[in-house]
Amino acid sequence: MAIFDEVSMIRIVPIKVGDQVKLKKPHPCGANDWRVIKLGMDIGLQCQKCGRQVRLLRRDFDRRFRGHLDGLDRNGDSLDGNLEGEV
Repeated sequence: MAIFDEVSMIRIVPIKVGDQVKLKKPHPCGANDWRVIKLGMDIGLQCQKCGRQVRLLRRDFDRRFRGHLDGLDRNGDSLDGNLEGEV
């Protein structure tokens, strides 16, 4: 079930601290993988290549979000259909 912001109709992405995410454009260092370090009105992100920390407004993050890099959907199931821990 998708959750949408009522004003802008942008999908609100379910994330939590520690998630690895991919954004629309890469960081100037060349990496495109980020770790979520803060949640709230703005989202704190840390570049996984150079360690730089940035903050994005929630709506900007939701607009730039392109996917999770940890291989899990938000229900805790792996993307290939197996439960986490199953072989």
